[in-house]
Amino acid sequence: MKNLFFFLFINFVTSSLGQQVYYNDVDLNLTGLNLKNELATKIISTHTNFLSYAEAYQVIKQTDEDISNNSNVILFYNNQSEPKLNTIGGGNTSNPEVWNREHTFAQSQGTPNIGTSGPGSDVHNLRACDAVVNNNRASRLFASGTGNNGTTGANYYPGDNFKGDVARIIMYMYVRYGTQCLPSNAGIGSSASTPDDMIDLFLTWNAEDPVSPNEAQRNTVLEALPNGQGNRNPFIDNPYLATLIWGGQAAEDIWGIYTTPDAQDPTTPTNLVASNPTSGSIQLNWTASTDNNTVASYDIYQDGLNTYNSTSNGFTVTGLNASTNYCFTVQAKDQAGNISTQSIQDCETTLMAGASGTDCAMEDFENITAGQTNYDVRTWTDVNTLTWEATDARTDQSITGKAITIKNGSLTSPTINGGIGNLTVTTKRVFGGSSGTFDVFINGSVTNSGTIPYGNENEITTTTISNINIEGNINLVLTNTVSGNRVVLDDLSWTCFTTLSTNNFSNEEIIIYPNPTTSGIINVEISENSKFTIYNMIGQKKLTTLINKGSDKIDVSKLNTGVFLIKIQNDTKSFISKIIIR
Repeated sequence: MKNLFFFLFINFVTSSLGQQVYYNDVDLNLTGLNLKNELATKIISTHTNFLSYAEAYQVIKQTDEDISNNSNVILFYNNQSEPKLNTIGGGNTSNPEVWNREHTFAQSQGTPNIGTSGPGSDVHNLRACDAVVNNNRASRLFASGTGNNGTTGANYYPGDNFKGDVARIIMYMYVRYGTQCLPSNAGIGSSASTPDDMIDLFLTWNAEDPVSPNEAQRNTVLEALPNGQGNRNPFIDNPYLATLIWGGQAAEDIWGIYTTPDAQDPTTPTNLVASNPTSGSIQLNWTASTDNNTVASYDIYQDGLNTYNSTSNGFTVTGLNASTNYCFTVQAKDQAGNISTQSIQDCETTLMAGASGTDCAMEDFENITAGQTNYDVRTWTDVNTLTWEATDARTDQSITGKAITIKNGSLTSPTINGGIGNLTVTTKRVFGGSSGTFDVFINGSVTNSGTIPYGNENEITTTTISNINIEGNINLVLTNTVSGNRVVLDDLSWTCFTTLSTNNFSNEEIIIYPNPTTSGIINVEISENSKFTIYNMIGQKKLTTLINKGSDKIDVSKLNTGVFLIKIQNDTKSFISKIIIR
């Protein structure tokens, strides 16, 4: 992928060359059709790069990028986040759940047909879209509706969260390509108050659904990237331009006074704090910036690179390496593209990954509500108050005690610190069916280490998958692969895993007891002075103290009951284990 954030950075920090300069040649004192013609002749039609239909695929991967996951795109209409590689046009024809190019102004609605070049390959009109949703929309005219996207009679409603996007695209296509792309050919509605073939449907949608961060992002990317088009959709920059041209329902005026574009930077974010580290994540919080209009979002710099974006004054950075120091700054930006100076830097070090051999997760399902005979979504909290979920599941079957029975669904664990070495789980098929397996997904990816089998009816099978060996924060999903089979799961656990090179204390050098403890006191016998730290199972630091060589005591009476990881460390040695407080 090209360095999207580099080009966004250049575009935003040089606001004198950014969005507002784009409108320098436009007389924003005009209204009605005079303003429409001004936009058309002076800026919208000034493409610097005409893309082919095939090239559009690659550009869409950048314009429609998921702000919270730069490996994915956000799909039009259904707001699904889908991997960029899962596209027919990108060469992947084996995955049935792929996305392709949606012509918002349908090709056949053009007079003549807009084809696959010129207006047919204009990326302002093309959005990443689920192939099934795209086929369902087909060339249906847009019409009024409420709620989610879908057909409404012979027509189509794009959904409450995308109707404004649709309206602004249709407006752009009309101003850019004239009568070949008449709005009345794309939607159902009466003419707007100002004649010119605009319909009230799109003016209403433009007013009711404000510009989203993803919509604003694609506008800037499409202008800024070297392989972009070099032009913008002005109705995304300021929806009020549509009101000035066609009247109708008044839309948001992002620039305040439209003849005086916003040139004021937001204030600098203050009090940035990096905290609550786990082995793979760090939490960021800061005092929100202010602006003469509205702060749109914050760019987050990790070790000097613009890596993340947040619409609020908080963000959790994930996917980090264990035992690594990271430094962050934050920069605010408004909807006009103005940016603040960067905040004062703050740094934090991720935690060491858990030691191999210790159980990092255990679930015996004793906290579920038993006796539920219908198949539904089931959620419950374990002894650490972490939430588990099972879909298409019932709770009236057992193996060694309470258990979860899954039909056409999955079991999903909470995210737990410490990695995964070996996974163990017990299964039993009930109510007929056939033998089969559960696929094992770690952090969203299917593991190559093996599957969880189940065999004959009422046969209890305990399976251990060894050497999965993944570090950091772990989320586990077990998915039934055979439709209709009903399988009971019980006594699930996995061991920690790390590739730490630090020397470990031997069993003779350190003894911790009692474990479990019910007295609120842990006794420690140790061969060297060391630092003693306790973390909960999602990696949050709960207690830190120094322990002296010989015999010492640790007061844990202020901690909640549950399972914790302890780390004992000095300059030369380390020790990580599990303790239980009751």
